[in-house]
Amino acid sequence: MTTMKAIGLHRYLPIEHVESLIDFQMDKPIPTGRDLLVRVQAISVNPVDVKVRAPKEKIEAAPRVLGWDVSGIVEAVGPHASLFKPGDEIYYAGSITRAGGNSEFHLVDERIAGYKPKTLDFAQAAALPLTAITAWEGLFDRLGISHDCGKNEGKSILIIGAAGGVGSIATQLASEAGLTVVGTASRPESADWARAHGAAHTINHHESFLPQLQAIGLASVNYIFCLNQTEQHWANMAAAIAPQGKICSIVEMSSPIDLTLLKNKSVTFVWEFMFTRAMYETADMEEQHRLLNEIAKRIDNGTLRSTLAKRLSPINAANLREAHKIIETGSMIGKIVLERFE
Repeated sequence: MTTMKAIGLHRYLPIEHVESLIDFQMDKPIPTGRDLLVRVQAISVNPVDVKVRAPKEKIEAAPRVLGWDVSGIVEAVGPHASLFKPGDEIYYAGSITRAGGNSEFHLVDERIAGYKPKTLDFAQAAALPLTAITAWEGLFDRLGISHDCGKNEGKSILIIGAAGGVGSIATQLASEAGLTVVGTASRPESADWARAHGAAHTINHHESFLPQLQAIGLASVNYIFCLNQTEQHWANMAAAIAPQGKICSIVEMSSPIDLTLLKNKSVTFVWEFMFTRAMYETADMEEQHRLLNEIAKRIDNGTLRSTLAKRLSPINAANLREAHKIIETGSMIGKIVLERFE
């Protein structure tokens, strides 16, 4: 059996610990069914990596491999795969129920992979999949926002955490869809980033939302996309949302919230979790293949751009620990990517 390089963990430790993420060798996998075997070129790190790796009382007998943002080259395809062929350049986020992509080779179901944007290098492409899928599904599938700019005329959206990975894509997509985009940011550099990526206005998420919205001429917003600290922002969201508006969040809550705050306005609240389709192999699982291809098309025609902000090389445990440390600060703007195995 051929082996390959990988980065994983036996124990769930603070990231400062040298064994929190380790280099090791593992068997190179073989594609079956609709799987693709991908030669990994670049990987990106997301808050979900940090959450999964966070210290807990558990030991893995074999190292667990994390990583849910990959760009690479199809090396081989399973017997039932039909969407790609060896040599194709692809990008994807993968499934949280399978081994992650922090390895030289990786298996992914072809239904959740897309063709890499032609105008981007592998690192720029690896910054996109998880956040682009989350932003797209949150805006268009969960909130039900129309792709028709004419139907969105006069409508507004508040994106909480607009300078982060998902926010950096959501601001672009929402602006392109014709919405007035208000992003939250608490630092000058994050506010500048949000405006550069499609936000017409920014407000501070450490202050009450409604007075800040009123100051820019908005009595309320039609949609809210919450990308951090749902509980902390709940009362502010309830006050800022328009009657019959919609709120979507991607951040789980650790304690109950008061849903009745939304009752009098008949407000819809919905979750977005981009791994749902892959976890449950839903009938519409292939929608992620299609939406990633649509994102690539928009990247290549210049209507969207990569949110890569920092590169590290090569792909190894030391650099991956550094990336996790940066994510853990909570102040990362855009995306951080590791490229090339050596």
